[in-house]
Amino acid sequence: MRFKLAGVGEVLWDLLPGGRQLGGAPANFAYHACALGAEGHVISRVGRDELGREIISRLQKLGVPVDCIEIDETLPTGTVSVELGPDGQPQFTIHENVAWDALQGEAASLRAAGEADAVCFGTLGQRCEPARSAIRKLVAAAPKNALRIFDVNLRQHFFSTQIIAESLALANVLKVSDVELPKLAEMLNLSGNQRDQIACLAQRHGLLLVALTRGAHGSVLYSEGRFSEHSGIQVNVVDTVGAGDAFTAAMALGMLSGWAIDRINEFANRVAAYVCSCAGATPPLPPELRSQIGLGRA
Repeated sequence: MRFKLAGVGEVLWDLLPGGRQLGGAPANFAYHACALGAEGHVISRVGRDELGREIISRLQKLGVPVDCIEIDETLPTGTVSVELGPDGQPQFTIHENVAWDALQGEAASLRAAGEADAVCFGTLGQRCEPARSAIRKLVAAAPKNALRIFDVNLRQHFFSTQIIAESLALANVLKVSDVELPKLAEMLNLSGNQRDQIACLAQRHGLLLVALTRGAHGSVLYSEGRFSEHSGIQVNVVDTVGAGDAFTAAMALGMLSGWAIDRINEFANRVAAYVCSCAGATPPLPPELRSQIGLGRA
């Protein structure tokens, strides 16, 4: 049987100046799990509208199961408006009162979470009720030995110290970026350098592994008292959208396969670098990346 992974939270359209792109970290995570040979589910909610139908169609074309996409009768499908500011930098507006804010955790979603080898969740999907309670119910429903990956994913003002602390209490794996770690350090009173803060997070919250991603400069993993540092893989970058979610999916599959952390780190960086060399968050992955992952559970 293949490993089963689930991304829980938001699925949406990024409304870019050049057109819309499928987005949402949980959806990207589930896609990359599928692209690497696992069974990946998106647990989210869309509106009964054209954008919702397009999300379901797009996921199906990508080979991602859609049985855990709930349909909301009143709220619209989630969108993020992206505009270029005067300095040429993108400015994001994540719209509120959308379908994924009303995630319920219906029967199909609970079943997928209950069978998952790994579930991944973040802060954005928990910005309000009832989605916050539904996400926590779904993460708690995962088997006792499953990976519960908290991908911090801080966006705009949609997070708080309380949400982060309560999410860490649910998780046994943490992924955080080098931009996010200083914010966590301030909120959670972490002192020392990056490595001190990573080790403190792992020890304080009983985490199996902490991953610090550093963009083009690679990543640092910490597990069972040991650090693994990777300097990154140089590629011609087309865009970086979805690379962090690809890293998380590859890392999860490496952990489930029982790899040493140096091998996990190398593989996750290689997958993320390949995604950076392509346009969009969900490019097809080459066979050599997929072939590194075993069949999964016996």
